[in-house]
Amino acid sequence: MFYYILRRLASVVVMLFLVTATTFALFFASPLDPARYTCGKNCTPTILEGNRKALGFDQPVYVQYGKFVAGLFVGRDFPDNEQLRKDFPQQIVHCPAPCLGYSTTQHRPINEMVAEGWPISLSIAIGAFTLWMITGIGGGIAAALNKGRWPDRTIVGAALVGFSLPTFFVGLVLLYFPAINWGLVPIPQYVPFLQNPFAWAQNLILPWITLAVFFAASYIRLTRAYMIETLSEDYIRTAKAKGLAPATVIFRHGLRAALTPIVTAAGLDLGGLLGGAIITESVFGMHGLGYLAVHSVTYMDLPTIVAMVMIVSAFIVLANMVVDIAYGFIDPRVKVAG
Repeated sequence: MFYYILRRLASVVVMLFLVTATTFALFFASPLDPARYTCGKNCTPTILEGNRKALGFDQPVYVQYGKFVAGLFVGRDFPDNEQLRKDFPQQIVHCPAPCLGYSTTQHRPINEMVAEGWPISLSIAIGAFTLWMITGIGGGIAAALNKGRWPDRTIVGAALVGFSLPTFFVGLVLLYFPAINWGLVPIPQYVPFLQNPFAWAQNLILPWITLAVFFAASYIRLTRAYMIETLSEDYIRTAKAKGLAPATVIFRHGLRAALTPIVTAAGLDLGGLLGGAIITESVFGMHGLGYLAVHSVTYMDLPTIVAMVMIVSAFIVLANMVVDIAYGFIDPRVKVAG
């Protein structure tokens, strides 16, 4: 297991290198001048040249990428030009490791913006994930155990409705009626967990439900399908014939075997969601990583786009690694090599 984890970590490093190198090449090796997007409509050749030197865009792409990778380990100083740092020492901005770069539109290290948005996206992702896993797996088990009867049809029908509703529609309905019209919950605004755990949960309940409606619907169908398949296996019939309690048969033998594909989907969904729930954050005015990604694309903030691609990729790759390792503990039929 130890060597298997080391190999998976090595593959994560290789994947992140390929993703960042490709993204860097797409944006900074293209015919377009990245400095064009740093000063709006009033750009003059002099301003463009100054910005190009200050941000290091005048250097070869491989040099820029090398400095980006080095900044992840030792940090960087901006302007990214030795002569400018000597001429204007009072304007030096230090970006500590792991430095993700310098925003050309916000004029601040990307680390600071990620540090502000990260707690919001993490809070939304963890709460929604917990809610949709409980609802999705629980509903799927109930539907599978009542296959063909009215509880099964009701649960599957509700799942189809939830799956077909756009996330922005669910979010707007929840925002308008429970929060604005009825005043049952406050209009969502982020409150740090350590400051007030109750207010934290109260303000995030609507974003959690918005995401959970969509994801729980798919997990209900997924769990139901795999539970029905697993409960028809020979070893399940053998367990029942031995007189094991129904709960033991369902959860210890049936659900455990059915969890493998569910965990795969859950890991990838959570990994992607940690990079920011773009639509949900926009609907509720939460400035998390999703909002930061949208802002960087809207204003062509290329360094921030590269940083966001790397962050989301890292979450997905790491989630995939965790899922692979979890297989050996969830399903005894799966053996981890090494």
